[in-house]
Amino acid sequence: MSANRHPIGPVAPLTSRAALRTSLWWEIAIVLALSVGRSAVYSVLALIQALTREQALGDQSTALNPGADAEQFWDVLYQFVGAFFGFAPVALAIYLLWEPGRSAFCRIGLDFRVFGRDLGAGILLVLVIGVPGLGLYAAGRALGLTVQVDAAPLDGSWWTVPLLLIAALRAGLTEEVIFIGYLFDRLRRLGWGTLTIILSTAALRGAYHAYQGFGPIVGNIAMGIVFGWVYQRWGRVMPLVIAHTLIDVIAFVGYPLAAAWWPALF
Repeated sequence: MSANRHPIGPVAPLTSRAALRTSLWWEIAIVLALSVGRSAVYSVLALIQALTREQALGDQSTALNPGADAEQFWDVLYQFVGAFFGFAPVALAIYLLWEPGRSAFCRIGLDFRVFGRDLGAGILLVLVIGVPGLGLYAAGRALGLTVQVDAAPLDGSWWTVPLLLIAALRAGLTEEVIFIGYLFDRLRRLGWGTLTIILSTAALRGAYHAYQGFGPIVGNIAMGIVFGWVYQRWGRVMPLVIAHTLIDVIAFVGYPLAAAWWPALF
């Protein structure tokens, strides 16, 4: 990806440039309020609330995904409908990135042109980010700085694994398309430098996961820095989405299976 910034209209009058900048800031605020920004605020508030409880942070727990009553048809249906509408902020960001004559999918590299290479790069990122992330989580648990993260329990219902896979895909698309693809484009247009964009989006990613405690905050900031640097070099969101989705599949599906098979260890 070229490191050149996208100007807002170098030959436009100053008043027009100011109006365009204001419009961009409003657009960014609305997208964040409907997606990761709103979740980040709730996440930080959840951490503050956890810190004010008498119970130590390390003795508390949080759930990654809500369960559903397999015998209640409407409960399961609402979960699937909710998962479907959860992709709306991603669609909004892609729509806003669209330009006449150029697909937003191509602009941010969210396509299948070099899927084999993207898949390999995504798996490599899982090893670079996922393994140290587990170490940070374990260290945070040992130091009492991270809450116990409980994945949704697996059962014999047909819908359980598909719902968790959809949740993993939604998380991967939401965070990488908005944190990386959308915000990198918009903040460049506002004149922000690459390093400032990487650090600010990484900090927002850390706030987004604050409800899990201090270990995941540090881990997700590090993930944001690595992913931002990779996007700056490769110009493609797809390997980031693949890596993020695989990490969440391991967390959502692999962890409950491991806990069920080796309860003494987990």
